[in-house]
Amino acid sequence: MEKARLELNENPDTLHQDIQQVRDMIVTRPDIGFLRTDDEFILRFLRARKFDQVETFRLLAQYFQFRQQNLDMFQSFKVDDPSIKRALMDGFPGVLETPDQHGRKILILFASNWDQSRNSFIDILRAILLSLEVLIENPALQINGFTLIIDWSNFSFKQASKLTPNILKLAIEGLQDSFPARFGGIHFVNQPWYIHAMYTIIKPFLKDKTRKRIFLHGNNLNSLHQLIQPECLPSEFGGTLPPYDMGMWARTLLGPDYNDETEYTLTYDALHVRESCGGGGGDKDMMKRSQSTVEAAALRQMDRETSTPLLALD
Repeated sequence: MEKARLELNENPDTLHQDIQQVRDMIVTRPDIGFLRTDDEFILRFLRARKFDQVETFRLLAQYFQFRQQNLDMFQSFKVDDPSIKRALMDGFPGVLETPDQHGRKILILFASNWDQSRNSFIDILRAILLSLEVLIENPALQINGFTLIIDWSNFSFKQASKLTPNILKLAIEGLQDSFPARFGGIHFVNQPWYIHAMYTIIKPFLKDKTRKRIFLHGNNLNSLHQLIQPECLPSEFGGTLPPYDMGMWARTLLGPDYNDETEYTLTYDALHVRESCGGGGGDKDMMKRSQSTVEAAALRQMDRETSTPLLALD
């Protein structure tokens, strides 16, 4: 694509050489298990770092290191895992069919839908990471990237008190530092004062580039529409599209047999998902290969769910 050449420095003539240079660096990190190193996989990391080979390898290493250090998150890392499926069915994340005007896939999160008796924050993060694994198989999304909208309407102080520094830092590490996705914008809408306070606390963990792409709109949807055209948005965000169907993405992943009221134990059909996401062609096993899990090892992990809250309740 012309966009890949102009914006990402992708050169078809040197593509295989670029990929091989990254692959050759793997020997420098024997402490990490690189479970997938095929051309298609490395290419998405090159695109995420604009074909800077050193930065690409750093991201590739962090991708697998994050999985090694958080083994519990990636056990049963598939759509029919009960906790992942539950989060998906509750709309975490929402994925719009219509891209924004730049071709980016729009992800949406309705924060108040977080039923903390039903889903832990880790469950939601796992569902988001798995969804990104599926979506990033599409080369167009590797190039165009993603936009995230978080609607904080009716998100209570009590709910916010469960967002501990440790689990927020985990999310930042998993999404900002360890995943080959390009995020063109992260938009907060209808955020209350305590979400502003939370953002102030996590700001030091964010890269400069990430901070510049976070927009706090409050209840001013006009400022959101200046960055994402209303024709790309559902009515909840003042757009011209119909209201968002919270179960749509879950149905896409679980396939045609998914039912809102019935528990199924299905793994998604990779070809079905690829076609639904606008991919096309390719090996049916490719999507499954990207969901790499590191074999269980005796690594201890902190209990993130019981850490000190950012916002303490009286």
